[in-house]
Amino acid sequence: MNYNKILATRTSRIRASAIRELLKLAADPNLISLGGGLPSPDSFPLDLVMELTDKVLKKYGSTALQYDTTEGFTPLRKALIDYVKTKGVDAKLENIYITSGSQGFLDAIGKLLISPGDYVAVEGPTYLAALQAFNAYEVNYAQIQTDDEGVIPESMEEMIKSYPVKFVYTIPTFQNPAGKTIGLQRRRQIAEIILKHDVLLIEDDPYSALRYKGESLPTIKSMAPDNVIYASTFSKIFAPGLRIGFIVAPEKLGKWLVLIKQGVDLNTCTFTQAIATEYLTGGYVSGQVKKIINLYHPKLETMLEALEENFSKDFKWSKPEGGMFVWVEGPEGMDMEEVYKKAIEKGVGFVPGKFFFPNPDDGIETMRLNFTNITEVQIKHSIKILASVVKEEAEITKSN
Repeated sequence: MNYNKILATRTSRIRASAIRELLKLAADPNLISLGGGLPSPDSFPLDLVMELTDKVLKKYGSTALQYDTTEGFTPLRKALIDYVKTKGVDAKLENIYITSGSQGFLDAIGKLLISPGDYVAVEGPTYLAALQAFNAYEVNYAQIQTDDEGVIPESMEEMIKSYPVKFVYTIPTFQNPAGKTIGLQRRRQIAEIILKHDVLLIEDDPYSALRYKGESLPTIKSMAPDNVIYASTFSKIFAPGLRIGFIVAPEKLGKWLVLIKQGVDLNTCTFTQAIATEYLTGGYVSGQVKKIINLYHPKLETMLEALEENFSKDFKWSKPEGGMFVWVEGPEGMDMEEVYKKAIEKGVGFVPGKFFFPNPDDGIETMRLNFTNITEVQIKHSIKILASVVKEEAEITKSN
């Protein structure tokens, strides 16, 4: 059968995830992968999960194994009210909804808000999986310019003025892929702009708990609550395999998102929601987050030191105070996809930065490096190899 003739037109915009394809390479024991944004398995609290599993079965019994409401497991939603208060977000039960990781929400918001040809304003670069989720709904992008502090508010306002933007999508803290953080003054400016133009903003916040130094910053949601959907996840502070995310949304939008979710998966896994509930209410979060920070912070410092020691002054890179990624920019004209191919041959993988831009012709000279899922020894070794490859490529670029 010719299956191509029955595919929906939207499939022309759907592509395999560059990162997921790269993760297949990570199975090679001879490859050091700086590519995937995987939390370290060393951070997973296996003993605690076993303890909480036993507690859940004793406390909730068969309820934890049953279908549940689409909005989410009520004890978890109640626990999240206090949790988001620590981030300056005021919420009631009717504002909090559980999702199947943040990806479940991104797909749902695309399905709810994006009609073919609509515009969404995103950072350049931005989270690859968000682009994948929105692409399926035949979206157009208004790309917001960024600098060392992330989103430039004036550029964001220009995009809002120039295009009929349905919503703005941003990761303000330790952004994926660039690791950058929007400062307090800019957050205030962004809040003022979306209020002024009555625009919805999606504040994706999976990394802010992983702060290694510096002061925590208030959420944009806390500054413009009715114009912001705040999204976060347990993937980085507990375990990604649980697939538990959550959003804090205005009730009118939340009800629509519930209807969307009912058509997809009815409800997020009740059992893992119950485990997340006991994780929150049992007072385990701060200790677990501290453990993760102690594991990741030295790795970040090792990567930054290795870049300083091995890369030439033609390169610059982000110096994040937390999160999971470092963003590297090479000299103009250098094709990091070519560097990637040669680095793979020498046993090192990373993600070329071009995949994180709405326009695939942008970011040719950039790369994203992840440091969380390898050792400090591997970081030093891989950066040396990467430096040798880019040096070779630089010579080729100059000769051309």
